[in-house]
Amino acid sequence: MTNDKKQLISVVTPCYNEEVNISDCYLAVKKVFDEQLPDYDYEHIFCDNASVDNSLKLMKEIAAKDKRVKVIANSRNFGASRSSFNGLLRSKGDAVVFTIAADLQDPPSMIPEFVKKWKEGYEVVYGIRTKRQENFVMTSVRKLYYRLMRRFVDFDIPADVGDFQLIDKVIVKALRQFDDYCPYVRGLIAQCGFRTIGIKYLHLARKKGHTTGGISALVDLGLNGIISFTNFPLRVAMMVGLTISVASIMYAFIELILGLIYFRRFAAPGMATLIVAIFFFSGIQLFFLGILGEYIGAIHSQVRKRPLVIEKEVLNFD
Repeated sequence: MTNDKKQLISVVTPCYNEEVNISDCYLAVKKVFDEQLPDYDYEHIFCDNASVDNSLKLMKEIAAKDKRVKVIANSRNFGASRSSFNGLLRSKGDAVVFTIAADLQDPPSMIPEFVKKWKEGYEVVYGIRTKRQENFVMTSVRKLYYRLMRRFVDFDIPADVGDFQLIDKVIVKALRQFDDYCPYVRGLIAQCGFRTIGIKYLHLARKKGHTTGGISALVDLGLNGIISFTNFPLRVAMMVGLTISVASIMYAFIELILGLIYFRRFAAPGMATLIVAIFFFSGIQLFFLGILGEYIGAIHSQVRKRPLVIEKEVLNFD
């Protein structure tokens, strides 16, 4: 590290209808750098996803007073992942904190610990959520998902790790090589490799406002991660199809033997079996067509080469 020029750390914050949290988030990050990291310069990039409240207005007011605050206003809601990734690609820092949520569930007080590990030579420092202040069902589903991903992906994606990470500029340079229309960023970071280390922390409950990412958004994020990095669902479909086919052949053979022995005696009782089989196999086919549809949809979105986001307005960028 050089002494003549402060190193720059970028902080990315995605926003959608977070007017009650914008100022608190800005002040919390500013306090951390002013009091605990005075030897570093920073830029705080707010990525607004076409909020319909006063979020963008507040960001503009803060950016007018503090040039370290930069604002990207999207033309519409492109989703948190794409908006955040665009902010990451826009960053200029020697390291990037990706991401600090506006609701401060990922505490900015962890940034100095991330920077300390970064100074020790780690290119990726990720936060490990040891506990989440949410209901047991959601926590259990998340843990199961992370472990399934780790089991079936051919590189290591740390369990219980979200987007709250500090990454070196060498990682950002590598991420710029990915042409991904719908990025699963935590997976892309893990795929880059380099030296990594995790720091445990408590994922806090939201104090103000309400979350804009419901169950459907979590399902989309989870499916995107699975489809982007593993063919496991397709392998399951193939194995289940093969198993059912073998079982059907065996069942047909048994029915043939019984039919020869007990000629026409089981014709009427077999109708129930036929009806059940039709509905069962129809359901199986529709389910696996759905899996294929997810992959085909991802391919379709990617090959059309649409922009990651469309920016309506930017503030304090050179």
